[in-house]
Amino acid sequence: MRLSKRFAEAGHEFALVGGPVRDAFLGIAANDMDFTTSARPDETLALLNAAGATTWDIGREFGTIGASLHGLTVEVTTYRSDEYDPDSRKPQVAFGDTLEGDLTRRDFTVNAMAVRLPSLELVDPCGGLSDLVDGLLRTPIDPIISFSDDPLRIMRAARFTAQLGFDVDEPTMSAMSELADRLSIVSAERIRSELERLMISPHPRRGIELMEYTGVAELVLPEVAALKSTVDEHGRHKDVYEHTLTVVDQAIELETDADGPVPGPDFVLRFAALMHDVGKPPTRRFGPGGKVTFHQHDIVGAKMTRQRMRELRFDKQTIKDVSRLVELHQRFHGYGEAVWTDSAVRRYVNDAGHLLERLHRLTRADSTTRNQRKAMRLQAAYDDLENRIAELEEKEELAAVRPDLDGSQIMEILGLAPGPAVGRARKHLLDLRMEHGPLDPDEAERRLREWAEENL
Repeated sequence: MRLSKRFAEAGHEFALVGGPVRDAFLGIAANDMDFTTSARPDETLALLNAAGATTWDIGREFGTIGASLHGLTVEVTTYRSDEYDPDSRKPQVAFGDTLEGDLTRRDFTVNAMAVRLPSLELVDPCGGLSDLVDGLLRTPIDPIISFSDDPLRIMRAARFTAQLGFDVDEPTMSAMSELADRLSIVSAERIRSELERLMISPHPRRGIELMEYTGVAELVLPEVAALKSTVDEHGRHKDVYEHTLTVVDQAIELETDADGPVPGPDFVLRFAALMHDVGKPPTRRFGPGGKVTFHQHDIVGAKMTRQRMRELRFDKQTIKDVSRLVELHQRFHGYGEAVWTDSAVRRYVNDAGHLLERLHRLTRADSTTRNQRKAMRLQAAYDDLENRIAELEEKEELAAVRPDLDGSQIMEILGLAPGPAVGRARKHLLDLRMEHGPLDPDEAERRLREWAEENL
């Protein structure tokens, strides 16, 4: 309020705008505050500095100044009235003179509300409050114009559907389909950012379904869109697309609170659940008697996942983690039919590494059978595997499995210099560790010398 009075005393309008207003009506606390003003950027900067704020230039050419004041992070943007180049989503910035004009250029009506300060007057020229009550997303102006001006709003529609649980009105949905191709002028990084926010929202399934229905998924996640192609009119196997959405829902249910091993929302787990079966369409084969196989769909799917995430400019670690979970999601199958040796359990834990807790949840989420006996059998088998892992962990510190001799010891025992031979010897000792569990130093040295006599 004190800040708004400074702007008013200087002869400028000042209003809380957009997401914070929307969230206030939804009862959601806002950590950051967005304001809009009739003041030009230089005037805004001067008024913020005079108020004792720490300021930074977010994009003065776009009218936005960032500030930290009384422990609150704020952004203050001058009223805008932009024009767009059809070949770019970057606007030709023009500053506006009215709050109402600024609001009508925003993405959705629920984000086009403001509260004038210090008078606390609600300004809602586009019916955002009514749409908020109805749980509806629509654009303040013709959606064809809105999405043509800024195609990223197409992705934002999917994201807000997932974030708020709202429906999209028919004209807006039709415009998403008609203009989906314009996403080609949006950077991969901006699309990735919206996709990440969609996946960690409370209702990601809604956003994914909207993307698929409007054809947006064919451009952003074509591997997920392709899952629809596996619908089998003869009913020889389940609907992989619907199965995938159910796996995403079930994976979310298995996330933990902040004190647990997989605090939600967990993007890596959720995105791995979304991508876990993308290898099925290219590997589907029909055999004798109508039998359907998807051999190595886990390996193929991991490769497809890596490629898609690289194109979307995800960071290397996230790509590695998600694709590894996709690659490992089938590893458990067969455990119930044949009891694994301790060696097999060790390898399972070692291969999963820091992803083990996520792999537990992805594997459990992947069971969507309606056959209750089969579901109970799978659950019991995985319960048994987790118990086996816990027992071996207690005895052997499985999470830190290492060869019984390190590189320096190997070189000293065998008289080797650093090089490939040391790596091969270390791998042999790690294989022994996996197969037989911990060996005492003398036994490990004896086994190492035996191997060296035959291989070096």
